[in-house]
Amino acid sequence: MALEKVGGYEVLRPLGSGGMGTVYFAVSPTADRVALKVIKQELLGAPTVRERFAAEVESLKLVFGSRVARLEDADTTGEPAWLAVEYVPGATLRQHVDAKGPLSLPMAAMVGAMLADGLAKVHQVGLLHRDLKPQNIILGPDGPKLIDFGLAVLIDREHYLTEAGALVGTPAYMSPEQVRGERELTAAVDIYGLAAALVFALTGHGLYPPTNSWNLLLRITEPSDLPDLSGVPAELVQLLGAMLAFDPTARPGLGDVQTRLLAVATASSGKTVHDLRQEVAALTYDGDTELLVPPDLDDPKQDPEDLPVVEEESTAEVPETTPTKVDSERPTSPRADVKWLVDKVRRQYARRSTL
Repeated sequence: MALEKVGGYEVLRPLGSGGMGTVYFAVSPTADRVALKVIKQELLGAPTVRERFAAEVESLKLVFGSRVARLEDADTTGEPAWLAVEYVPGATLRQHVDAKGPLSLPMAAMVGAMLADGLAKVHQVGLLHRDLKPQNIILGPDGPKLIDFGLAVLIDREHYLTEAGALVGTPAYMSPEQVRGERELTAAVDIYGLAAALVFALTGHGLYPPTNSWNLLLRITEPSDLPDLSGVPAELVQLLGAMLAFDPTARPGLGDVQTRLLAVATASSGKTVHDLRQEVAALTYDGDTELLVPPDLDDPKQDPEDLPVVEEESTAEVPETTPTKVDSERPTSPRADVKWLVDKVRRQYARRSTL
């Protein structure tokens, strides 16, 4: 049974939670599956924050492409505020690597090229992802898809700090400019996040050893403390190193990144892009993770005319009826004798046939 209903969606089970809110697996009135994110109330306390959230949702409506989870619906003024995006079955990149180990060089390079295509679509409408990490990459039946793009901007609001210095993103995958709390971020912030995610995909480890958040943030903001690229294949060390440059202006653009990743993927595998794309989906998609609409879920839009008719038993007393008695003494009317008429008609037809 559904846990509750939000905006007409039947909320069935939680999928996860984070700094911005809780994500649920939900079903629309027409049985479409969505990932419904309920935004934390404290993030939307100020009127200006709601206005900015509404502006972000309007931008999300413009995002398109096969590498991003599309926006389905949203209510920026509701209590609570929420938005629903396409449900993408499959494991996250983090779950896949934890369960099955790092990706091969061709697979990681192809996944990176496909994600670069998705990020380009996000950037085209003026959005930044800001929180690109393995947990926000789902390996779906048609390859990787980005989720939670654009929403990390909510954390850079009054919930954390009212002045410069707010942290936006997951520390282990944050760029130096994010750690410094800079307001004017550029597309280079997502280039850094993509590189950090690819390092994890190739090696299973992060850019810096596990430590407490403050030590990690100090290391990221130290120019001489370079990210750990041990285990990264030689073919990608130079590219990923450039994507992780301390200076955001020194990082390559998405177009260059995608071109170089495709070149590595095809050269290292000897396969075409088409074949690699199919192989990525075949080797990374885990169908066992897919959530289905429960067959016993109540139909929220059933037409009353389609409901089965239930005959209600009447409580009114029905008077007993007395069967009509047949008077046995009443003479029965004799049947009319029409034999003579039949014989006359036959004779008439017989004479006509001899003429």
